[in-house]
Amino acid sequence: MRSATVRQCAVLVGGLGTRLGALTADTPKPLLECGGRPFLGWLLRELVRFGVDDVVLLTGHLSEQVERAAQEIAAALPRPVTLRLSREPDRAGTGGALFHARALLDDRFLLCNGDSLFDANLARLLAAAARDGDDAAVGRLMLRRLDDTSRFGVVETSGDRVTAFHERPPPGAPARPGAINGGIYLFDRRVLDEVAPACSLERDVLPALAARDALRATAGTGYFVDIGIPEDLARARAELPQRMHRPALLLDRDGVLNVDHGWVGTRERWEWMPGALAAIRAATEAGWHVFVVTNQSGVARGHYDEAAVGALHAWMADQAREAGGTIDDVRYCPFHPDGAVAEYRRASDWRKPQSGMLLDLIRAWELDPARCVMVGDQPTDLAAAAGAGVAARLFPGGDLAAFVEPLLRRPDAAAPLEAVR
Repeated sequence: MRSATVRQCAVLVGGLGTRLGALTADTPKPLLECGGRPFLGWLLRELVRFGVDDVVLLTGHLSEQVERAAQEIAAALPRPVTLRLSREPDRAGTGGALFHARALLDDRFLLCNGDSLFDANLARLLAAAARDGDDAAVGRLMLRRLDDTSRFGVVETSGDRVTAFHERPPPGAPARPGAINGGIYLFDRRVLDEVAPACSLERDVLPALAARDALRATAGTGYFVDIGIPEDLARARAELPQRMHRPALLLDRDGVLNVDHGWVGTRERWEWMPGALAAIRAATEAGWHVFVVTNQSGVARGHYDEAAVGALHAWMADQAREAGGTIDDVRYCPFHPDGAVAEYRRASDWRKPQSGMLLDLIRAWELDPARCVMVGDQPTDLAAAAGAGVAARLFPGGDLAAFVEPLLRRPDAAAPLEAVR
């Protein structure tokens, strides 16, 4: 099976935004302020949680404003991304924007609308697409079921096969439930054979793919907002900051996520702890961040190097996405005061029981320590958590999913610190 992680996402940011009137006369919709940052900043923040590190902005209307804002938005993200822009020469439509970006696009890439946010578990889409292999499907899209689809077109499916797209009903039509296009797609480059210099993805490309059974769908659940009308822009401004500042599950690695065989530096020596992948999936589905926080003195001791650690952690994250969850980010400490490798022979405030790794995650991801919980198997894990103001639980071994499940049920995301044990 191919990798579940897809590192590139193209984002459509060239729309006119006519329904927002004067608000978009000088500002593209994706750059409108929502809760202290551009709407696009929230969208990209979500994408990097699932492994995206290469973003192509497909610009059109007010391209210069997007170009001026792009690097500042990227610099504010919690993980580094490469950000590039593709400007359509004339009004080209959503399919035309893809056509003009074709030289920048990978063999497989995500595509999303820059003016809507679907807080779904994107790993569901990634895992399903990885299982598709090289069949006739050119791509997948995420669907969102609504009780009232009157503002949107409806997507018809048979199983996970998309069979038809229906235009939005005329004004005044009765409200009807159905599945709508969530504005998130995963394509391979064969989709570029379907686009023209000026065309619509929604009206021209997707219906054609569905007609020849080349399009699949994955259902998602969660918060959805499209800022195309003033009422929903106001709702996004009020709701996004609270919804996107998530609770967080911080996991030690050796002895919690994997069986501790001593100095595990390669996937060949890796053995997942029972229930570990299920625990990551459950936390992702519940809307939590998942972070790994691990001492890796094996680097200082010369057992493996940082490149091996990075490769192993990338493989871990891909395994998690293949299983339907995600590891949002990782912090590790390669230093030890008794290390054999001089470069790494020193004390560090990142090495547990010090709290540096947790504090760095709290800063980068804007976490509320009171809504975080650390799961570790050593007293040093609990001490590091306490130093960061984070609740902690000592994992005794066994099934990690069963251990984590009651933590995820808590609405406040963590027990009081005095309950740490």
